[in-house]
Amino acid sequence: MHYISTRGHAPKKNFLEVLTSGLAADGGLYVPSEWPIVSRETIQSWKELSYTDLAVEVMLPFTGGMLDKPTLKRLVDKSYAVFRDEDIVPLRPLEDGHYVLELFHGPTLAFKDVALQFLGNLLEYELKQRDEHIVIIGATSGDTGSAAISGVLGCEHIQLFMLYPHLRVSEVQRRQMTTIDAGNIHNLAVGDPGNFDDCQDMVKHMFRHPEFMGETKLVAVNSINWVRILAQIVYYFYAALKLGAPAQKVSFSVPTGNFGDIFAGYVAKKMGLPIDRLVVATNRNDILDRCIRANDYRKEGVQPSFSPSMDIQISSNFERLLFDAYAQDAGKIRQLMDGFKADGKLTIAPEVMAQIQHDFVSLATDDDQTVEVMKQVYDAHGYVVDPHTATGVRAAWEYKQEDVPMVTLATAHAAKFPDVTERALGFRPELPAHLADLFNLPEHFTNVPNRLDAVQEWIKRHTA
Repeated sequence: MHYISTRGHAPKKNFLEVLTSGLAADGGLYVPSEWPIVSRETIQSWKELSYTDLAVEVMLPFTGGMLDKPTLKRLVDKSYAVFRDEDIVPLRPLEDGHYVLELFHGPTLAFKDVALQFLGNLLEYELKQRDEHIVIIGATSGDTGSAAISGVLGCEHIQLFMLYPHLRVSEVQRRQMTTIDAGNIHNLAVGDPGNFDDCQDMVKHMFRHPEFMGETKLVAVNSINWVRILAQIVYYFYAALKLGAPAQKVSFSVPTGNFGDIFAGYVAKKMGLPIDRLVVATNRNDILDRCIRANDYRKEGVQPSFSPSMDIQISSNFERLLFDAYAQDAGKIRQLMDGFKADGKLTIAPEVMAQIQHDFVSLATDDDQTVEVMKQVYDAHGYVVDPHTATGVRAAWEYKQEDVPMVTLATAHAAKFPDVTERALGFRPELPAHLADLFNLPEHFTNVPNRLDAVQEWIKRHTA
């Protein structure tokens, strides 16, 4: 197993080299050179496994022998010991044939804990083996930041700089980052206001031009890091097995911003998991919905919404899907992405678009519809969904088939978005006990201009 760049001009890497990488040197993203195929019989044999044992089985083939199974098991067990539910990601019935997979039982109440707890533990393990130190630079639209901080908090081999758009994340999301007082954690509020795409563009530029940091190695914590995707593949297998796979097909509706979470589902399908439909649920920032419906991948301005973690127009991981859909034609991907950078749009070949539409359907949900879905779910089932999950529920309702179970990924706890929840339901959900004092703690962050040179200079000055 080795990893190649979607743009074809970067050297191949092994699993541990990809772990400590960001973008490939040519600006592409690393993907496995081939997908591990899991037989129907093997999937059946995984049916009674715990979540952690299943995670080891699903992830091990991607390591290419760079980690032995006992070591991987120790890292997985450590990563998920901090989750509040014994099932790690419990599957709850919502209505007949429709289920919610709760991915928010980790330390920061968002699905990104599933990947970033594992990524943090794996990074610290590998850096200790090498006796190396690194700098992580990341961008967040709300949830990656706190999950990454939680994953590397206190790691003596890691410093983390997290960029987030000033005034464009919820207060709970911001405080989950900024109330952490640790020497290796630095929060940068970009612009007044900025947006996630600005932050992500700067991070990508820094990984393409790491020379500004001298000899210090930069590592990605966003979903451009393959290990983020890898850890998320597991819960697709987990939910599908609970619902009768491999004998039964299952569909998934996924609140989608940067396309990493749903790309993990695509990988699970390529591995052999019997997934019927992958439903891309977006908010008013609907570039992915426009693309899948009408081959209209055209950048527009980012619009603030009630589901801020999805306020994205440039979905980085979509490039990984295009690379696979174009049969790993890196030259074509370079052409498409260069055109998108120049013109803000790209057009997918009709035969490739037909292939994508075979695997994906989509639906965009505006703020009023989001609030209405939250209300409908609570009135009908007494169940509280956050605004991101609400977009997934509405898309699931649109595409659910009678004979195929539908799973909506519940990507965050509603308490992270109390204002929208109160607007929809008339009350503010309580934070779990471990975050009960969140609003009483002092905050630690720095406002920086929305300029690459200013951000780079600040990071250089504060790297120990």
